Amino acid sequence: MGIDFHNKKNSKTYSTRKADKSWIEAIKKLVPIENVSKALDVGCGGGIYCKALSDMGVPSVTGVDFSKAILKEAEENCKEYKNISFKYGNAFDTDLESDCFDLLLERALIHHINDLYACFKEAYRLLKKDGYYIVQDRTPEDCLLEGDETHIRGYFFKLFPRLIEKEIDRRHNGQTVIESLKYVGFRDVIEVKLWEIRKVHETKEELFKDLRNRTGRSILYEIDDKELDKLIKYIDKSINIEKNIVEKDRWTIWKAVK
Repeated sequence: MGIDFHNKKNSKTYSTRKADKSWIEAIKKLVPIENVSKALDVGCGGGIYCKALSDMGVPSVTGVDFSKAILKEAEENCKEYKNISFKYGNAFDTDLESDCFDLLLERALIHHINDLYACFKEAYRLLKKDGYYIVQDRTPEDCLLEGDETHIRGYFFKLFPRLIEKEIDRRHNGQTVIESLKYVGFRDVIEVKLWEIRKVHETKEELFKDLRNRTGRSILYEIDDKELDKLIKYIDKSINIEKNIVEKDRWTIWKAVK
């Protein structure tokens, strides 16, 4: 069935977390943040990473998303940040000025996009010369790692193998991303892996509540509520930790320079 990003009831699913320091440290290794005056977050969701960029010292941050419902939540989530603004748009046509941004972030976006060329071409247009492009997503290999007490996502595919095909179909492999970036004109393309801490759940029940809400996990919209209950029971039996469950996801980050 898939998540409906435009439905108001799903508007909070991408605004209730905080970017972990593992992500912040990874970005600082890839980008000289002290030289970034203007950053753009395309597919910004609820503004979690707009906040993170601002907290890292970026003076001006703009978030773009194609869901008006999610943008409204992002504005509420970031209302204390006067240097963050939001705009309705999409990855192919942001309607923003060319050669304007020092850093462009697209996190958890490209698995929703078939035409990487069009997406990357728009990013290239928006960036200043020598600007940095950070694309973060999961490859099929990232997604299908086995589940354990930190990699909770792995249990989804163990219990429901039919989700594997769905996940593979929507994910781009690393070589395709690299080749597409270079084809558009980006240089100095590198790929790194990151085990990002998604959230530390104080108790199992807190984890299960997060799962029941399908928070930030679009793949869980492919199963119904009964199957979700079955998954939670399966995870309950599979992990022995009762408190302070450190949930991590494996990501791939591609850095490119205009």
